[in-house]
Formats: sequence, structure tokens, C-alpha cells
Amino acid sequence: MATPPLPEIPVGPVSPQVTEIERALNRITYLSTRARQHERLMALAGVPLDRAAVALLRQVADSEPLRPGELANRLGVEASHVTRTVQQLQKSGYVTRVPDPDDRRAQRIELTDAGRLAVDRVRDAGARGMMLALSQWSPEELGQLATLFHRMVDDFLAYAVDEEPEPAGTA
Repeated sequence: MATPPLPEIPVGPVSPQVTEIERALNRITYLSTRARQHERLMALAGVPLDRAAVALLRQVADSEPLRPGELANRLGVEASHVTRTVQQLQKSGYVTRVPDPDDRRAQRIELTDAGRLAVDRVRDAGARGMMLALSQWSPEELGQLATLFHRMVDDFLAYAVDEEPEPAGTA
């Protein structure tokens, strides 16, 4: 399967506002993906999972059930990573494989009750930490931020530039 051409990146100066947004996103990404932060969140949630497992559980919770290949696409990882993580989560009782109603030869990944509880606990612990950090914000400011963040994510998804094209033969 041929790799589609990448969209052209606009030329010309970048606005100072966009530069500041990019800087802030890099800072928050760094802070939220630190191993120490993940370990703290897992301790608060009482869920002993690594970052890959949590990302997969969250994705399945938001759109379950999905085929492993679709999970890999949505997470931006190789299928082998999803296969290993699903096996780990299945052994731990967080997910199960169910027949794909559209193709009985295929399977989809679905959360178990334990998986749903784990996602809920992780989300609750994360939200409580965020609530503490944003405690001085007004409800209006929080509403604006939530609306704008969702809009930004939707726009990123609509106009995403794949910065790491898959190597040939890995479709």
C-alpha cells in the first residue's frame, strides 16, 4: 500500500500566538509523560499499569470494542505493540477479545468490568490532580479551556501531519 503524500507545511512566519501554544503544549506534554508523574498517578488510582497499557485502556474505553489494528492506528503505534499490551491486559483481566460482528474471523478488544473500573480510577485520579492545579480558575475559564482544547484536538486530527511515516512494508 502506497504511503499518501504528506500535506505541505505552510511557508512564511508563524504567529507569536501559535508559537506560544506550541511551547505550552510541549511543556504540558513533558510534564504529563514523565515516568515519575505516571507512577504517582497509578499510585493514586491504585492501578499497577504502565503508560502503554493505560493509553490502550483509555482508547478502548472511549470507543470500544476495536480491532487491534484500529487500536494501533488510533494510538499511533505498531500493531506488535498493541498485541503485546493486549496480551498483558488480558492476562491481568482488564480486557477480553470478542468476535467482530462484521467478520467472525476477526476479533475486537473490549474492556472487562475490571478494565472499566481501572480506567475510571485513572481518570478520576487525573481529574482530581487537574482540579487541584486549576482550583483558582473560574467555571467560565474552565469551560472556555475545555471547549478550545477539544476544538484544537479535532483540528489536529483533521489536519494531522504524520511526522513519522511507517517504514515500507508495515501496513
